[in-house]
Amino acid sequence: MSSDVYASWSAAALTDAQLADYVGFLHREPFVIDAYRLGFAVGIREDYTYQNTLRNVDIPVEILDNDFRNPDLDRYIRRFEGYNPRVGILGDAYDRTEARRYNRAARELKDKFDDVEIIIVPKCRDAIGTIDDDIVLGYPMGYSDQTADEYTNIVDWRGRRVHLLGASPPKQYKAIQALTQPRVTGEPPADIVGVDWNGVHLAALKGEYFTSHGYQNADDLSIRETVRRSLDWIKRYWQQVGVWPVSESGKCPLETDPYDRVWAVDGHHASGRELEDAIVVEYENGQTLAYRSDHERKRVEYHEGLTPVDVCSPQSG
Repeated sequence: MSSDVYASWSAAALTDAQLADYVGFLHREPFVIDAYRLGFAVGIREDYTYQNTLRNVDIPVEILDNDFRNPDLDRYIRRFEGYNPRVGILGDAYDRTEARRYNRAARELKDKFDDVEIIIVPKCRDAIGTIDDDIVLGYPMGYSDQTADEYTNIVDWRGRRVHLLGASPPKQYKAIQALTQPRVTGEPPADIVGVDWNGVHLAALKGEYFTSHGYQNADDLSIRETVRRSLDWIKRYWQQVGVWPVSESGKCPLETDPYDRVWAVDGHHASGRELEDAIVVEYENGQTLAYRSDHERKRVEYHEGLTPVDVCSPQSG
């Protein structure tokens, strides 16, 4: 590579190209709760939900994937408008006609919703050039019916905004390097917008958790704890290689946080996980208290004379 080409590639530009805006994890409760706490962008596929069962958890759908086995663009758009996600994975384009259709839909969604990222997955080489430059290209990896390296060359993706779909973080990082590192032919780097991988749940069912050094035995851990450990390792891995977004440090999944993290009935400490299924009530005196059950709540409210803020006081005559 000539010195002129090298000079055009600053370390800062390369770092910026590899730094993702989000790292995704799509699943259900309770696994998305821990992912959300860690700072992952969480979401679902359009044909299922978080299966919410916990009383004090409120997690937004930040990423909405399409049902790729039964695609229906009109149905997906209805789901999208209901959830208003931060990222939408619109669908797979197997030819230029499909790419144009998805591109029109992406334009309409971007016009209607502010600051949304729309992803179209080109499943043929010709589809890439049909998709507008500001639309994110989904780079299929993992268990996709067609992976990107089967029908394209890496240079086809360079200079574009890219989201990597599937495959473990080390495999994704290898692709990121190919998409962004300087080349003798001088193509600009891809802009890595996001990555996602949900394989840690399957690994947990097999009694293993992911680490950057390979899978480790998790026989002494619950399924939730195993997935949580994998997610923690994934975050550390992406931080180490400079892909984890600097703005994501973790978020609170609780719908309401009590004034003190204790149980109102006995003053015992309430952990974050225990509070996920707590009854948390705000009162007119400014307190916000947590209970394990309705029985505890009624008992404390009766003895302390507490009035919830959502209960209207009777008007005096």
